[in-house]
Amino acid sequence: MTHHKTTHFGFKEVATEDKVKLVRGVFDSVAEKYDIMNDLMSLGIHRIWKRIAIQLCNVRSGEKVLDLAGGTGDLTTLLEKRVGKDGLVVLADINSEMLRTGRNRLIDRGLSGNIDYAQVNAECLPFEDNTFDCVIIGFGLRNVTDKDAALRSMHRVLKPGGRCLVLEFSHPIDPITEKVYDFYSFSLLPKIGKLVAKDEDSYRYLAESIRMHPKQTELKAMMENAGFERCEFYNMTQGIVAVHRGYKI
Repeated sequence: MTHHKTTHFGFKEVATEDKVKLVRGVFDSVAEKYDIMNDLMSLGIHRIWKRIAIQLCNVRSGEKVLDLAGGTGDLTTLLEKRVGKDGLVVLADINSEMLRTGRNRLIDRGLSGNIDYAQVNAECLPFEDNTFDCVIIGFGLRNVTDKDAALRSMHRVLKPGGRCLVLEFSHPIDPITEKVYDFYSFSLLPKIGKLVAKDEDSYRYLAESIRMHPKQTELKAMMENAGFERCEFYNMTQGIVAVHRGYKI
């Protein structure tokens, strides 16, 4: 009797090998409207969340940074200023449409010379050990099938003394915020997705994927199990978003 491994895709159980293809379909669908939808989903607050995460990266001139699941390049735009002309930011994403959109946006802004691009799977990064001073994954870890493998892979490619930042939608820390957030996520967000991006199902998945993501303390423990030390997290907007940080010692 054959047993097939399953994982969650939003609230659905799917075969593990199918999740990457399903997630790719979501982001192929929303790539062109992704930035507009981020503004609508977060009322523009995602820009503040990203700036706070970048500050917590403590990136300095000349460093090498991996922007994993970098999507349309918001974090790379902020990072390339910090690494300077002698540093490097690698904008990486598993999804070719998102990567193409991000590359085109950065080129249109005149940003080049200290940015590389790579289509990669976070679970098995194709970089040598001890390559990067910092790895950040912004709003991408929840879409990864094997999060433990991804965290181990991020730890491997970091230099000793390097830091890993996970910026992700998380879990509200008080019941009132949770109720309001649930109403918005499941009643309003899919309708906004239908109106703006012509895609209700993808935004329903995005809302469901947030609920299935590990809670703050659980993700901290997962980072510790992957080898990170001095792990901590910072809640933002009542825990709707959290930034986790750990170091490779």
